[in-house]
Parts: sequence; structure tokens; C-alpha cells
Amino acid sequence: MKRDKPKFKQIIDAAVVVIAENGYHQAQVSKIAKKAGVADGTIYLYFKNKESILITLFEEKMGVFAEKIREEIAGNRDAVSKLLTLVKTHFREMSNDLNLAIVMQLEVRQTNLDLRVKINEVLKEYLHIIDSILIEGVKEGLFDENLDIRMARKMIFGTIDEVMTHWVMTGQKQDLEANAEKVHQLLIRGCGYQKERSSTLGQ
Repeated sequence: MKRDKPKFKQIIDAAVVVIAENGYHQAQVSKIAKKAGVADGTIYLYFKNKESILITLFEEKMGVFAEKIREEIAGNRDAVSKLLTLVKTHFREMSNDLNLAIVMQLEVRQTNLDLRVKINEVLKEYLHIIDSILIEGVKEGLFDENLDIRMARKMIFGTIDEVMTHWVMTGQKQDLEANAEKVHQLLIRGCGYQKERSSTLGQ
């Protein structure tokens, strides 16, 4: 069936709000339909079940998110500045959409193992962006030449993820973007960054 794009987006956006407000397990399809302003049956024209709504939601939102980050880092001159932009963009985009942040940080983790495996597949594009920054940093001589890319990626994603989860669970009291520099400093030091190296870049 050909998707009605406005209605499809309407349902996805409604699902974000309903899942954030009620929790995944209490977010019945009927609630999502009501929030989207469509009949219950309309939901099933687009989605097989509630699980498929969550997976599609994650695909759509993470796709836009990854593309936004790629656009933001495109103009940065080196891997260190790209990583800072990634952190800032992640914090800014999530802090601008609390419902989405709640779904991403809390509700996705309440799902069953099979569903989490599917969601992890969606994350690969985002993780690939982190890998590309790390590889570039090693080539530029800004990061440790023996850096374990896979381990460093886990450190970066895990740190950002933990900061986001804490922000959500503690009532969004901190200014995420204001802490981006601090987080960035921790991350680049973990990658073996040395300030002296950056001063010779481009000389």
C-alpha cells in the first residue's frame, strides 16, 4: 500500500507522545490512533502491530537524527571538532524534544530482547558516524595511533547515552548543551588526544 506521508508522520509523531506519556506497555494502539486523529483501523494500514510502530518510529527518528549530525559535522576541519559538534547536536536535538528523549532513553529499554535487537540494527548508522570520526582522528594524528576504534566508539556512545538518561530521569534540570564541552573533553582524552598535536595540524 502506498503511504499517505502526512498521515504516516502524524501517526509516528503521535506514537512518540503517547509512548512517552504512558510507557510503551501501556501505549495501546487505540491511544495512538486517538492522538493522531485517525481511526484505530487506519493504524493497521501502516503498521502490523505496536512493535512495528516502535521500530518504525525509531528508524524514522534516528534516520533524521543521523542525517542532521552528518550535515552539522560536514563543515568541521578535523575529527576533534567533528566530535564536539556530534555531542552538541545530540544534546541539542534531544533537549528540544523531551518526548522523543524519553522514548529513546527509557521506553526502548523496556521492550523484549527481539525488539531491542531490531532497534540496535537501526543504531548502526549513528555508530558508523562515530567510527568515521575516530578513524579520521587517528589518520590526522590527533588520536592515539593504536586506538581501539570499537572500544572508543562504545565509550563515546555509552557516555552520551548515560548523560542523556540521567538528564531525562532527573527532570531535565541541567543544560545539556552547556555540558557538551565537558563531555567532549573527557571523550577526546580517552581517545589519546594531546593538545600539542592539534597545534601542529596544518603546519
